[in-house]
Amino acid sequence: MPYIKRNIETIFKEMEKTFPVVMVTGPRQVGKTTMLKELTENEKINYVTLDNLDARALAKEDPELFLRTYEMPLIIDEFQYAPNILSYIKIIVDEKRQERVKDSSVKANGLFYLTGSQAFEIMEETSESLAGRVGILDLYTLSNREMNDLNGEIFLPDLKMLKKRKKTEMLTTSKLFQKILNGGYPEIFINKDMDRAKFFDSYIRTYIERDIRKLINVQDEIKFYKFIGNVAARTAQELNMTDICRDIGITNTTGEKWLSILVNTGLVFLLQPYSNNTVARVVKRPKIYMTDTGLSCYLAGYLDSLTLEKSAYNGAIFETYVVIEILKSFSNNGEDARKHLYYYRDNNGKEIDLLIIYDNVIYPIEIKKSASPKIDAIKNFDVVKKFGVQVGNGGVICMKQDIFPIDKGNNYIPVEYL
Repeated sequence: MPYIKRNIETIFKEMEKTFPVVMVTGPRQVGKTTMLKELTENEKINYVTLDNLDARALAKEDPELFLRTYEMPLIIDEFQYAPNILSYIKIIVDEKRQERVKDSSVKANGLFYLTGSQAFEIMEETSESLAGRVGILDLYTLSNREMNDLNGEIFLPDLKMLKKRKKTEMLTTSKLFQKILNGGYPEIFINKDMDRAKFFDSYIRTYIERDIRKLINVQDEIKFYKFIGNVAARTAQELNMTDICRDIGITNTTGEKWLSILVNTGLVFLLQPYSNNTVARVVKRPKIYMTDTGLSCYLAGYLDSLTLEKSAYNGAIFETYVVIEILKSFSNNGEDARKHLYYYRDNNGKEIDLLIIYDNVIYPIEIKKSASPKIDAIKNFDVVKKFGVQVGNGGVICMKQDIFPIDKGNNYIPVEYL
């Protein structure tokens, strides 16, 4: 398949000059290995995947011999299958750093490149084993700007930044919903003849077989599949674990465990409610978002873009598309989106779809699947003035053709600016 330039490449290149180990995590088949191989094509870097059972066995049973067999610099794909190698990598890194003190020509950065799903305890183990030695990047499916071969700066509704930001091709509503239905997996985007239903069916089967099977009982696999479907059907809604679990016949405790698996493997993002010492009576439940709209639509049973566009699901999936595009803009610039993205809802029913907090400035955003949202879309924006932080431009992301002022501080923003 032709290679699609990823916006995260710039940060990756900075990290490999700064850290001995660079780890790229994310869901399966989003392009982690493809990107690494492309960026290191002109360098003499060895490669091994722990999907290979012989390599995996060696890494588990004799990690020291494994690291001698596959010499540095080395890409270790699906490293989560042998997390015990991390402590041995740490020893090698520390030795190289000591050698560099004596000899500045010794290479001490860009020694190891790790890829894998955001799998469970792996992130914590990596942080503990390689603290100060590893740069971590999260890669998701293709963003709108990557599909249009554009740079992917962090998205903020700041008017000055928007005027400098290149707008992508304007789409009709039907074409936008076809784009949402397809999602962002590279294989679907590149191969226009791909049967998306077969792709996603195979994807979920592989996901359960490789990532999930050892964590749940075999007899629960069908229930787990239903659980993912129930989560997908509730994308862009507040988390109500009781409702989700009741339909499947599992306990809330099991549901919490399974949701944690979906979050840690990058298929689900939890948008936390905003709160600080000046804000009282706020809702404390997060909102659920599937991180790929194509997979979400498939799991929710939508196979046709026209049916999707006319369904009751259209507003939720449009909101999911917007929130996840903004999430990708942060992640692709090396930022942890969980520190910057929130929503607001209080016990009085006042709600703001998205709050972006960046550089101590808060930006309120509403999301409307309309070309002509009413001015009352920003009726709750005044709430942020009570938060005790600087307030930036607000926006209503919608289907309008051009940026248009609502009032002095807020604007309608076409979805094509994502």
